[in-house]
Amino acid sequence: MCGICGIVGMENAEESERAVRRMTAALVHRGPDEDGFLIAPQAAPRVALAMRRLSIIDLPGGTQPIFNETGDVAVFQNGEIYNFHSLRAELESFGHVFRTKSDTEVIVHGYEQWGEACVEHLRGMFAFALLDMRGGKAQVLLARDRLGIKPLYYSVRNGALIFASEVRALLASGCIPRQISTGALDSYLLFGSVCEPMTLVEGIFSLPPGHRLSVSASADVKRVVAEPYWTFGDAASQKSDDILATLEAAGAKLRPLLNETVACHLIADVPLGIFLSSGLDSTAIVALASAAQSGLHTFTVIFSEQEFSEAEPARATAKRFGTHHEELLLDGAEMLSHLDDAVDALDQPSMDGINTYFVSWAVKRAGLKVALSGLGGDEIFGGYSTFASGPKAVRVAALGNKFPRGVRGATASAVGRAGGGRGDAGRKLAALWRNSDALPHPYYFMRTLYTPDHVAALRGTDALNGNDLPWRSWMHETAREAAQLDSFNAISCLEARSYMVNTLLRDTDSVSMAHSLEVRVPLLDHLLVEFVSQLPESVKVKRGVNKAVLVEALKGLLPEEIVKQRKRTFTFPWERWLRGSLASSVSAGLTDLAPALAAHLNKDAVRAVWLAFEAAKTNWSRPWSLYVLNQWCRKHLEAQPDEKILTASAGAVADSR
Repeated sequence: MCGICGIVGMENAEESERAVRRMTAALVHRGPDEDGFLIAPQAAPRVALAMRRLSIIDLPGGTQPIFNETGDVAVFQNGEIYNFHSLRAELESFGHVFRTKSDTEVIVHGYEQWGEACVEHLRGMFAFALLDMRGGKAQVLLARDRLGIKPLYYSVRNGALIFASEVRALLASGCIPRQISTGALDSYLLFGSVCEPMTLVEGIFSLPPGHRLSVSASADVKRVVAEPYWTFGDAASQKSDDILATLEAAGAKLRPLLNETVACHLIADVPLGIFLSSGLDSTAIVALASAAQSGLHTFTVIFSEQEFSEAEPARATAKRFGTHHEELLLDGAEMLSHLDDAVDALDQPSMDGINTYFVSWAVKRAGLKVALSGLGGDEIFGGYSTFASGPKAVRVAALGNKFPRGVRGATASAVGRAGGGRGDAGRKLAALWRNSDALPHPYYFMRTLYTPDHVAALRGTDALNGNDLPWRSWMHETAREAAQLDSFNAISCLEARSYMVNTLLRDTDSVSMAHSLEVRVPLLDHLLVEFVSQLPESVKVKRGVNKAVLVEALKGLLPEEIVKQRKRTFTFPWERWLRGSLASSVSAGLTDLAPALAAHLNKDAVRAVWLAFEAAKTNWSRPWSLYVLNQWCRKHLEAQPDEKILTASAGAVADSR
């Protein structure tokens, strides 16, 4: 695990090196163990690549860059390749010679063997930059793992491609103006996080999950095209070789795959731990991991507010499976004392992520470098309420579209109250009924933090930006993929390509790496995802049983009290804290908007959100999301002392297909 960065196409080698070294310094928290540089090699003078390493596998021999036998192909990687043992054996059978025991080296030889298709052979979480200097031509390949577990961002400026593992590192390069993207701002307000492939900074884009892009280092970079090599929709629409028509048959087939998946996620040359809540997914990881390896550590964040605390069930699970269990007690005062650090850990603003920041803190405090998480289980096995509300939203939209717009507007409030009550669910249904075309799929209304009309009010505009924005194009493409699938897989696809990658994975990566901690997510192993997505919907849904096929697969292993408990989410006592110890900080923040943000938000509408929260008329997440947004903009979008933008003109053209 590490952070990578680089510049391709900048003519001034000294300027390029200085910018890359600034980015590397900004990534030190991702890799405190060592750094590595490849600056203007003779065969590629317009290339500067670098990394910071958190050594996990092959501690003495995994230093990057890693070269092929002839020294004309080099790679920097952030992540882990879990099938590197079998890939190494296969590549050695083709005659490739390995010099290290690192998982990263299989990328170099895999590229020699299969070219850009090497990514299709990799099983793991990764983002890498590969430099091919063979044949007198210099080519750089960037790639990101299938589900988007590891991040990779880029910008094109003045004929150069600049990339890094974090948005903040790109800003540290001094090559990119600290300018807010108003199109991305709309997506943040809608969903509480910026939507792929945009970022909150104008001109910086995310390489989407399951995509790669290649650029020549011999000429100016004017336009980059990110190409998909894997999509959830394509994977889910494939026909399985086995016809598993019953829940029992599916569970029996799934169990050995779960065993194997968790076992390969335990490969490390350092000790590791597991995030443990009272939920089904983390309990499943603990159960499976304990069967494969002894002496594991588990970690839980607990609260003095008993209705939120998961202490007792987590302790019972740890005792049952014999783990070394540790708890971090967190209250409002402790939260307040670490509030700035927690928000600063976010690479992009988010309404979520702070919970993972604190459990990561506990793991790192115990001296560990790696932790496993149950993230992804809700998306793949159907744990969210959206698996019920999403199809309902589709039906509501279809019915509403039969009525004239004026009629829908006049009846929206009544429809919302009838379908979802007077709370958030009712407001979302009312917004959907009023104008289902405001978002690319009815599901997205169920995931909104603020409805489209409310976002327009916050922005002080009559309507949101148009459909040509990259994040809207990504959502439209996701909706097209979902339309080919059954209702269960449609929601899995929508969740995986929106909330999961935009919020959960992005936040988990940034806040854990703030503590130099690698978090692995076995339930998002792509072979496991493909297997579950190809099962018939009929074997994944069982009345009264949450995540039926996972429960069936682990029958006899999971504690009954965990299986039978009501679904609960791991959340902090935010409502209480925002009315207590955090109230003055959040209220003050929403009164004093950062200059970069103030030009794009209606300050009265922002203040009204806090007043509505004080009057118990809105959820805590709305003022909190605005507070985090404001803090992030104040820290990262204001000019830094003595900072000079090296390349003054934009000109990035990003395209994914």
